[in-house]
Amino acid sequence: MTTPRYTDLVAALPATVPFVGPEAQERARGRAFAARLGANESRFGPSPRAVAAMTRAAADAWMYGDPEMAELRAAIAAHHGVTPAHVMVGEGIDGLLGTLVRLTVAPGDPVVTTDGAYPTFNFHVAGCGGQLVKVPFAGDAEDPAALAAAARQVRPKLVYLSNPNNPMGSHHPGAVALALLDDLPEGSLLVLDEAYVDLAPPGTAATPDPDDPRLIRLRTFSKAHGLAGLRVGYALAAPGLIAAFDRLRNHFGVGRVAQAGALAALADTGWLADVQARVAAARDDIARIARDNGLVPLPSATNFVTVDCGADGAFARAVLRELIARDIFVRMPFTAPQDRCIRISCGLARDHAALAAALPAALAAARITAG
Repeated sequence: MTTPRYTDLVAALPATVPFVGPEAQERARGRAFAARLGANESRFGPSPRAVAAMTRAAADAWMYGDPEMAELRAAIAAHHGVTPAHVMVGEGIDGLLGTLVRLTVAPGDPVVTTDGAYPTFNFHVAGCGGQLVKVPFAGDAEDPAALAAAARQVRPKLVYLSNPNNPMGSHHPGAVALALLDDLPEGSLLVLDEAYVDLAPPGTAATPDPDDPRLIRLRTFSKAHGLAGLRVGYALAAPGLIAAFDRLRNHFGVGRVAQAGALAALADTGWLADVQARVAAARDDIARIARDNGLVPLPSATNFVTVDCGADGAFARAVLRELIARDIFVRMPFTAPQDRCIRISCGLARDHAALAAALPAALAAARITAG
C-alpha cells in the first residue's frame, strides 16, 4: 500500500507540537484539573456585549464570514488611528505568524529570535525550512541589542521580539522596541508580538509610523479580551505588507461569529478596564502565594506571573509535575536558566485558593524527588 509522498522538508520534521494542551493532559490523567492556570487565558471571560453579539451572530452561522472582514478591520483601524489598509485579521497571532513566515521565509533563510521565547514562532519557521538563529535572554528579559547584533551577522528575513515577553512576563518600553529598527540590516523585518500589551504598563505599546515597511505588530483578542476560544488576532503594518497576506491567507479562516465577538469586545472599553484591574489584583495574589512558600515572583506585565523556584530546571520540573498531580495546571519556560521557574496564569479566587492549598505539598514532594 502506498503512502502520501511528503516533501523532503516535512519528512524531516519531528512529530512535535509547541504545546500539549490541558485537555490532552486531562485525557491522559483520566480526570479534570481543579485549576486551569497554565494557558494564559482570561479566567475573567469575554465582555457580556461580546457574548450577546456572538449569540445573535450564531443564528446566521450558516453563512460564511465576510472574507475581507471589512467591519472589523475598519474598527481596528479606527482604534489605532490608521486605515483598514494597515490592518489584517487572522486566526489569532499563531495564524498570522504562520502566514507571515510563509510569505517571507524560504528553506535555509535565517530568522533571529530569543532562545526560550514563544515556541510557536519557531514551529512555523521550522515548517518552512528556515534557519533559527537564537540569542539568550539578558537576565529575564529579551535583549534587543543581542537581537540586533545577530541580525547584522546573518541578515535575517525576520527578527522576532515579544513585548511583553512570554514566558517571563518582562517588558521593555515601546520606544526601546522601536529603536531596534534602526539597528537592523536592510531587508530585515521586525516582528513585534504585542499579545499582552493591553495588560502592560503605559508606554509599553509601540507607536511607530504606520507606513514604516520595516515593522509588523501583532495583537490578539485572546488575552485581555477573553476570546481565546475564537482565535482572532490582527496585524498592523504598512499597506504593502498587509496586501501581501491576501496571496496566502485563509480567506474564510475567521468566521462570522468570531468577527462579531471581536467587534463587540473592541468596543467595550469599560470591560477591558475592569479586566485590567482584576489581572493586576490577581498578579498580586499569585505573588503573595509564591512568597508565602519561599519562592520569588518575577515582575509581570502580562496576565501571568513567572515564579523563580530557587533552584535549577530539574527542581522546577519536579514542582510542575507535583502541581499537575494535585490537579493544578501550570506551565514553565523550556530553556535554561529561565527553566528554574514555573509560570502561573491569573485566575479566579477559587483557582488561587486551590493553588495555595496544593503548592506546599507540591514543593515538599519536589524536594524529595529532585534531591
